[in-house]
Amino acid sequence: MDAPKKVVLAYSGGLDTSIILKWLQAELGCQVVTFTADLGQGEELEPARAKARMLGAQAIHIEDLREEFVRDYVYPMFRANALYEGHYLLGTAIARPLIAKRLVEIAAAEGADAIAHGATGKGNDQVRFELSAYALNPDIKVVAPWRTWDLSSRTKLIEYAEAHQIPVARDKRGEAPFSVDANLLHTSSEGKVLEDPAVEAPDYVYQRTVDPEAAPDTPEYVEIGFAAGDPVSVNGEALSPAALLTRLNEIGGRHGIGRLDLVEGRFVGMKSRGIYETPGGTLLLEAHRGIEQITLDRGAAHLKDELMPRYAELIYNGFWFSPEREMLQAAIDASQTHVTGTSRLKLYKGRAACVGRQSDHSLYSEEHVTFEDDAGAYDQADAQGFIQLNALRLRLLARRRRAGL
Repeated sequence: MDAPKKVVLAYSGGLDTSIILKWLQAELGCQVVTFTADLGQGEELEPARAKARMLGAQAIHIEDLREEFVRDYVYPMFRANALYEGHYLLGTAIARPLIAKRLVEIAAAEGADAIAHGATGKGNDQVRFELSAYALNPDIKVVAPWRTWDLSSRTKLIEYAEAHQIPVARDKRGEAPFSVDANLLHTSSEGKVLEDPAVEAPDYVYQRTVDPEAAPDTPEYVEIGFAAGDPVSVNGEALSPAALLTRLNEIGGRHGIGRLDLVEGRFVGMKSRGIYETPGGTLLLEAHRGIEQITLDRGAAHLKDELMPRYAELIYNGFWFSPEREMLQAAIDASQTHVTGTSRLKLYKGRAACVGRQSDHSLYSEEHVTFEDDAGAYDQADAQGFIQLNALRLRLLARRRRAGL
């Protein structure tokens, strides 16, 4: 690949991406534009602007994408009840296509011929960023310094920073105890003290949730309202997508809800251990499934559950902008037309349980399921023919076995 002339860098303001900024200038001779996304990671982003300016960025973009992130990425994913490998709520994976989309759009606006990111060559994020970018601009160049430079240790990074007058915070000079990625949906912690999956994660790893054992001794109830599959209110108060998820993070976090210790299969082939916190997302999943229980037909619900693992895998592997994800999304969205109503959750000591659900679109019929007199709503004699027809093939098979054939 020919050296790019102008690059848009996904920039956090941290040590690694600051070194990348300078490396792009010094080693590749590029002009560098920085892009910093506010996805609700809980950090002050203005220092990133000052640092990028000090390091000679030609242009600096800092954008609040919290509402777009939740509305256009998190909510569609939660319509599917997506879980990767049965557990992971995909908090990191779902953020990458939005960041990549803005990198490509800013590159077009700035006349840049390349984008750059700080993902390593061992992880999933490099795949997610680049597949998304190529899906949106097939001609874009991608610079991934971790796959090409020789700065292979913390010592070498610090030495490079000092040689190029890049400020190094005192707490960055030693090895960080673990690596963190955060956004409004979750926190993800990996590496260092977490690398041995046989050892319990230390409590200081958790940042958004209290220890469930130290959570309140009194349960809390929360009601989440849905309209066409998307959450719209908490305890009767209408909230924007980002405000709603923020509120649920606060509520779930104080009850120790949403912790996950997972060894997962990365797309690149290796297994990794991660500690995830998704308090608000855990509440949304439980509430959404609760309202689906009374509003989705059995056939649609079961088909949706069959599609979900494939859908989740596509997101995890970086195929958000693929035609197959969009096809699955269309099917999932079609199922959500009547998923409207309210779920009531009981929160206690790390657990959220749906204990009530109500909808004007409900398929639940008390007169059909009652143990009392159903006034003729259901003729129990009909079940005999139903059973006989379903048993026919089983009886024929049994007779063949009995005949020794």
